[in-house]
Amino acid sequence: MRLGLRDIEYFRVIGEHGNVARAAESLGLSQPALSKSLRRLESAMQTKLVKKTPKGVELTAVGTAFLAHGRRIQLFVDDVAREVADLAQGRAGHVRVGANNYGINHVLLPMCSTLFRDAPKMTFQVSVASNDVLVPALRNGQLDLIISGVPSSPEEDFVQVHLLDDVFAVFAATTHRLAGLKRVTLADVSREKWALPPPVISSQWLHRAFGNAGLAPPQITLETSSPTLRLHAVASSDLLSFGPRLSMREAALPLGLTELPVKELTWHRPIGARYRKAAYLSPAVFQFIEIVKATVKEMATETYQTR
Repeated sequence: MRLGLRDIEYFRVIGEHGNVARAAESLGLSQPALSKSLRRLESAMQTKLVKKTPKGVELTAVGTAFLAHGRRIQLFVDDVAREVADLAQGRAGHVRVGANNYGINHVLLPMCSTLFRDAPKMTFQVSVASNDVLVPALRNGQLDLIISGVPSSPEEDFVQVHLLDDVFAVFAATTHRLAGLKRVTLADVSREKWALPPPVISSQWLHRAFGNAGLAPPQITLETSSPTLRLHAVASSDLLSFGPRLSMREAALPLGLTELPVKELTWHRPIGARYRKAAYLSPAVFQFIEIVKATVKEMATETYQTR
């Protein structure tokens, strides 16, 4: 059995579209040419990979399994192509990194001076997005690594490097009626209105904490993905917000914010770097990770010494 890489790639596009005509259009091929490629692949496999439906085609059980393998094959081919291109063009120092806003502000920004001093020949492509975008991009080989909040149990296809733990807490304006109290209960804040991000892991955790205590979910007055807007809204009103201490404390003094001591709503979130197992990674990526780890360790030492 001899399989052609091009036929495998064409089959992947057919599987994603579920329609030969649309797949042919996206590939810039004629429908007969794509159908011929599919028949050639099925002949090599000696089995049917798709079956016709009124709306197009549907993968058989074998086709579904082969599609998963086809994606892995394509990632491997892409990795090989990148490695060869990097070596041929002398750009083995290129790093494609993705980070959420927290990763940018509290990991990448503090390491800039060290990075450009210790790795002057390294080049970068930095993408900023949420985990909903970053994780699929990493899995598809579009990024070398990502820096963001990580799950407590690493995904099977990723290597996960723990960097630090951030702590989420409740914040309010210094003029809020609960500000200055030594102890604020969950019941106290359950009666307040909130400015929160859209349903991301932090706001989901907050909702669960209320539910586990038998309380109604937080009353959301403002929902926005903009941390700046949330902080300014809280500073100028009686709204509460839930966010990382590092980010909140930077804005606390100039905006007039304070942390409320709600023990039940103190959440420790691990921050880490992730990259694909068995993927091609240039030596620069591992150097980058070591610089990140050293920077985070130095920040932790400085924080401890200033307490």
